[in-house]
Amino acid sequence: MSTLPERGQGAKRLGLVIDLDTCVGCHACAVNCKEWNTAGEAGPLPDYDKYGPQPDGVWFNRIHSYETDEGGCSRTVNFPRSCLHCENPLCVTVCPTGASYKRAEDGIVLVDTDKCIGCQLCAWACPYGARELDEKAGVMRKCTLCVDRIYNESLPQEERVPACVSTCPSRARHFGDLADPGSEVSKLIEARGGADLLPGLGYRPTNKYLPPRRARIPTAPVKPPAAGAQGIGAALLGLLDKALSR
Repeated sequence: MSTLPERGQGAKRLGLVIDLDTCVGCHACAVNCKEWNTAGEAGPLPDYDKYGPQPDGVWFNRIHSYETDEGGCSRTVNFPRSCLHCENPLCVTVCPTGASYKRAEDGIVLVDTDKCIGCQLCAWACPYGARELDEKAGVMRKCTLCVDRIYNESLPQEERVPACVSTCPSRARHFGDLADPGSEVSKLIEARGGADLLPGLGYRPTNKYLPPRRARIPTAPVKPPAAGAQGIGAALLGLLDKALSR
């Protein structure tokens, strides 16, 4: 069995904060993750029967969509799912070869494919479904938090973020050091109440989710602006009204 490293003083806890209020379920994060990692150190990420009736493959990031009923109003919540890089990852401690390991310096959980025997014990131990079996190579794969990107000094500083973060069009994904209370991600968690996924299991996920905010539905008709309203906004509305009434 593998052991977890002791977290040293000043060590980072790199991870993601995902805003469920702004995620639109476009799958851009999953596609860019697949593209980057297939061409990078973690790849190739294979596909199976991709033109057949039941296509499948290895994906580090998957998005699920749910319909909720909130106060009589239907709402779609898109839920991205990937490795949460837990503080207490059982996927690491059950690994018989030491292939699954957690880095002491930044808390990222990785798989050494040279040691992995594809026994899938890590997948059975992970309650989040974050482990993927590469059937062609016979090894387990998972999100690496793009370690080959976030530490790549040949890239501009602003591009040293996971591929999923760099491509999100709605800015629903945020990356940073959750051990630093002054980081952007820590401030988001404090302001919005970032939540753990399945906290009762004790895995202590590093990645957090910002819950959807309650929709504000007006209880009365919105009053139109007064007829004498002035300003650029009123002028533009007037021009638009004239154009559409032709």
